[in-house]
Amino acid sequence: MDTKLTVKLNKEVIDRAKVYASSHKRSLSRIIESYLQSLVLQEGIETDNERIEITEFVKSMSTGVRVPSDIDVKNEYSTYLSDKYK
Repeated sequence: MDTKLTVKLNKEVIDRAKVYASSHKRSLSRIIESYLQSLVLQEGIETDNERIEITEFVKSMSTGVRVPSDIDVKNEYSTYLSDKYK
């Protein structure tokens, strides 16, 4: 359930954060929510709904490969297909 929160911040920080959010195609609210979520998870503050157990099978599928967060999946797939069918 979403709830409204009012915070008082420096206008310059808000303006820069809005530009950042827009450039990453995310809302400022979602960015703030993600940040707060990461803080409480780091501290071990979580509810039963947030606790997700990863099975051994899923852990065994891990490759250790890190995928960049800014990857353009469509472009990469297009490049793969054009190389494959040359």
